[in-house]
Amino acid sequence: MMLMGVMASPLRYALADLALALSRAAADPAEVRSTAARAAADMVGDGAGVQLLRDDGHYEEISYHHLDNERSAPLARDLSRAGQTPDDEFSTTLAASRRPIVLAGESAAALAAPELGVSAAVLCPVIVDNTYAGYLILTRHTPDALYSTQEVELARDIAGELSLAVGSSRALERLRNAEERYRRVLETIPEGVLQLDPNGVATYANEPIGVVLGMQRAELIGVSLRGFLDNVGQKELDRRINECRTGRSTVGATRLMRADGSRRSVRISMMPVQDESHEFAGVLCMITDTTDHIDARGLKRQLDHLRRLDSLGHLIGGLSHDFNNLMTVVAGSADMILSTADEESPHHQLAKDILDAVGTGRTLTHQLLAFGRSEGHRPEVIPIPDLLTDVQALFSRTLGERIGLDLAFGPDVWPVKAERGPLEQALVNLAANARDAMLHGGMVRVTATNETVEPGQLAEGAPTGKLVHLVVTDTGTGMEDEVRRRALEPFFTTRPTAAGLGLATTAGIVHNLGGHIELESQPRIGTTVHIYLPAAEQKAGTSGERQQKTAVIGRVLIVEDQPDVAQLVRRLIEPAGYEIAVATDALTAVTQVAAGARPDLLITDVVMPTMTGPELAGALRTHQPDLPVLYMSGYTAASLGPQLHLDDNSMLLEKPFTRSTLLGAIRSLCGPQPPAAQRPS
Repeated sequence: MMLMGVMASPLRYALADLALALSRAAADPAEVRSTAARAAADMVGDGAGVQLLRDDGHYEEISYHHLDNERSAPLARDLSRAGQTPDDEFSTTLAASRRPIVLAGESAAALAAPELGVSAAVLCPVIVDNTYAGYLILTRHTPDALYSTQEVELARDIAGELSLAVGSSRALERLRNAEERYRRVLETIPEGVLQLDPNGVATYANEPIGVVLGMQRAELIGVSLRGFLDNVGQKELDRRINECRTGRSTVGATRLMRADGSRRSVRISMMPVQDESHEFAGVLCMITDTTDHIDARGLKRQLDHLRRLDSLGHLIGGLSHDFNNLMTVVAGSADMILSTADEESPHHQLAKDILDAVGTGRTLTHQLLAFGRSEGHRPEVIPIPDLLTDVQALFSRTLGERIGLDLAFGPDVWPVKAERGPLEQALVNLAANARDAMLHGGMVRVTATNETVEPGQLAEGAPTGKLVHLVVTDTGTGMEDEVRRRALEPFFTTRPTAAGLGLATTAGIVHNLGGHIELESQPRIGTTVHIYLPAAEQKAGTSGERQQKTAVIGRVLIVEDQPDVAQLVRRLIEPAGYEIAVATDALTAVTQVAAGARPDLLITDVVMPTMTGPELAGALRTHQPDLPVLYMSGYTAASLGPQLHLDDNSMLLEKPFTRSTLLGAIRSLCGPQPPAAQRPS
């Protein structure tokens, strides 16, 4: 087929149409090859094919078209070089010269089987990105056919348009692959990703951000991020978008409100997004949920705080014990001075003042011991008036000078059975919470009444029957309902420097005592805490009442590892006529009894090195089963816990004590002191 009569202008139009068709087919590489082959066959004839290289450097399947459709498939099979490398003569020549190769006669016939009758051929190189990418082949099948110079140039122009189209198609393919890779990255990373328009409306969302916000990703498209922020967060979002508008990226932390109303702490990185005209088109947000990390960090801080509290408790216990030993010497010495001085003398008044100060110190150290070591599990019957009177000083110290304290209770309020230390701690925790809610001053009122509660009157699981109702009311800032409902949870706090354990500890103590706690609160009005505790049963002649002993004792063995305390005890009881032996370690006392000594009473410290007081008593009772034991300790009974078991023939005297309390304890345990006529010589 000859194009000698075809004018240049129609060819230009045909090439323009071809360029348009190829550009439209650029998204489909197979369509690009097919379009170019059909156009070449139509414009030059008889048949044309496109043979391109794959990315691996081998030829792919040929795309071939013949004007006679029946001849297209056989020629495609024979002309295809699929899977071969471009190292043949034609390929190397095309790659090197980048010019068409024109074949005729036998050289053209050798391209395919003889029966296919190829009489002439043109091979034009396809150059993409300045690299050989394959060739366009044209074939003729009439005898003695040739390709004119104009036809070869036209074929070369078609190959040029094909080169441009192949380049565009491969660029689009690379872009699609890159986009797919980026899409997979965005969908698989744990961080949430949002793309926002300049107004903060989401135009893209990945799956993780849907989890963070509590919505399906499809529901987020078209939704403004402002809906998940409070007023402060919305202003911050506008500021960050404006920064991105100037080309800067921003990073910051904020709080997002999820669709279910809960809040999450997040870290947001924002970077500007530009359109094709390099104009600001919005921001890309990378959102990391840091809630668990912050909670874990807060929990570690709270656990560290608990460890410090535990260490402080042990330190307080040890210091209070040592301080009680010192005050025992002071109180005993002052008591001896008081007993010998004239009532009108200055020495008598000074000794009395010392004893009063020791009494105040004794109360304080016992309260500190109760706070420091409350695991003793030694409940006692506690009169509520005594309890509230004792904690009044602690309340005043906790509240400070700007907060008033009002205690209201009657003498007939029922007692409760509890450990005094934890119960005092629960009340002081409430005072501390009230103080923190009244930074500018206010009033705390504590009342105690008797109540008989019927089933169903209080919350489910609350006790019924005779209850003591303690009420602590403050005039502080109060709490919102959401805060009030969570106020008793461990580690929940609205103050960043607090541990969130005060109310939770109080609730735990109340529940351990079989009681019930409730909170009432209104913002800007105040908070009221209701505590219901089971009243203690009061029986005549309880086991706590010791029967009066009638035996008369004469020999006393004192075992105390502090020599000054041991000598003080000796001086306090010696005038009563007792025969006294002193040992400053338990092993010496065991040796004396094993050698035949038979004391009528053992007075021993509880906590000693080598052997504790109860262990010493057990060792001596192997020789004297009925030996009475008077224990002394700077710790309270509750603080000593299970290491001290008191039977009917033993009792505990808490330090500091005076001569009268010591002699009274001896008489209560063992009976009257020996009369002068019976005192041993």
